[in-house]
Amino acid sequence: MAEGIFIEGLYSLSGKVALVTGGGTGIGRAMAEAIAKAGASVVVSARRKELLVQTVEQITELGGKCNFVSADLSYAKHIPELVEQVSTSFGPPDILVNAAGVNFRESAENITLESWDKTLAINLRTPFFLAQSLFPEMRRKGWGRIINLASLQSRRAFSNGLAYGASKGGVDQLTRAMAEAWSKHGIGCNAIAPGFFPTELTSSIFNDSERASRNAAQTAIGRNGELRDLEGITVFLASSASDYITGQTIYVDGGFTAK
Repeated sequence: MAEGIFIEGLYSLSGKVALVTGGGTGIGRAMAEAIAKAGASVVVSARRKELLVQTVEQITELGGKCNFVSADLSYAKHIPELVEQVSTSFGPPDILVNAAGVNFRESAENITLESWDKTLAINLRTPFFLAQSLFPEMRRKGWGRIINLASLQSRRAFSNGLAYGASKGGVDQLTRAMAEAWSKHGIGCNAIAPGFFPTELTSSIFNDSERASRNAAQTAIGRNGELRDLEGITVFLASSASDYITGQTIYVDGGFTAK
């Protein structure tokens, strides 16, 4: 068999349906585009409709299939309605990417009950209950992929990141627990932990050239991440190429955590 045919089949997402939360900007949008380019039909969801529309337009221009559902993911009670709406576009999702997240960058002394609850709700609670809602259909098909978004702070403590770090440490463990519960049904559950990438959440870092340069120097590769660096790992974890990989958190950080 020709190598090109083998690789194309192994990584192809043709006929699959993906839901990508946080798909209106940054990492979520980049992951949605990568999955669409691999052949899947994609539904993106987030709070801001205008940004979701931009994602749909970009993917459509690339020749992909994409739709959106606007929703406030901090409210668990909206999840059943969201799943129903998402499934009307292309059918029930085979792939879930939990890319939505918040980071209020508050010092430990300034964290409020409201900011703590919202951080844990969006970063940790919603990924589980959304996956739980999609699980029955994935189990029926005997195949599914869940990709969570962890963080450097899943492993390391940063200043002004106590609540965010707690939520992302939880994502690391949640991913292992999901794998233990669901992988026997053909559902791969893994997480990507990005290093420093230019997004809305990291704008304060990249607007400070000295700080951005310091972070780049702390990697083994010697630079900060570019959104294209997430394409390969996203398609890999979403496809049959990762059939025997589950419960893992993969750090895409240029070797930041290796030093």
